[in-house]
Amino acid sequence: MAVWRLVHFHRYAPWENMAIDEAIFREVQRSGGPPTIRLYGWTSPAVSIGYFQHIDREIDLEACRQGGVAVVRRPTGGKAVYHDDDLTYAVIAGENDTLFPPTILETYRVISSCLVQGLRKFGLEAMLAEEVREPGKGSLVASCFSVPSLHELLVQGRKICGSAQMRSRGVFLQQGSLLMSFDPEKTCDIMLPHREPRANQVQALQEKVTSLYEHLPRSVTREDVCQSLIEAFQEGWAVSFAEGSLTAEEEKLKDHLLATKYADLATMKGRK
Repeated sequence: MAVWRLVHFHRYAPWENMAIDEAIFREVQRSGGPPTIRLYGWTSPAVSIGYFQHIDREIDLEACRQGGVAVVRRPTGGKAVYHDDDLTYAVIAGENDTLFPPTILETYRVISSCLVQGLRKFGLEAMLAEEVREPGKGSLVASCFSVPSLHELLVQGRKICGSAQMRSRGVFLQQGSLLMSFDPEKTCDIMLPHREPRANQVQALQEKVTSLYEHLPRSVTREDVCQSLIEAFQEGWAVSFAEGSLTAEEEKLKDHLLATKYADLATMKGRK
């Protein structure tokens, strides 16, 4: 039975979360292991934007500054994600791991299937999105949650978890955000474009996005959800987890990335 490292839930500053994930990813590339799952939260509201996105086209930076919302660029692709009351995960493993097919979409499917089983433990029936949005029918805002991609999670037809991935030198990093609750008004305020009336944008997001606490009582804690997901990964992949923390090399690389790459972009001027 394969042994994975499990880095248990903890809250970090937005830029530190991204630096940690990239540090683990780079060290798995360098050393060859161990494959890792990390569960985490955010010490303050934040928007993480995809690696290829243009901030000035996707994010209302002034609204973020006024609302105390940090902005950080992810190492992974995809659209912007508003993080507040969510549970974020990162999966880092070698592309040649026999658990995962060779394609990005099929890796989404393998990971998302475990998320489905984890939610099912609470009686919540999630399913994988099997169709992408029709061409020409784009979303009203740039949020990742406004449009479900293939193999992402839906509950009653509404998106509850968004994911993004990067691959390099034989290793992949997948990051995902599972919504505990969702604030469509705040999301609309900070996401661009603002072409439609705000009420229309809010309504569109309410129709497309859901969260755990729309379906589960507040007595279900984030710790409960973490444990359920961990069990689902163990059962679905037939692996065991060894609790761990960052290695000395990962800590050193994380600090370097914080000093040279990751920062709160909402406090910086100009296009990033």
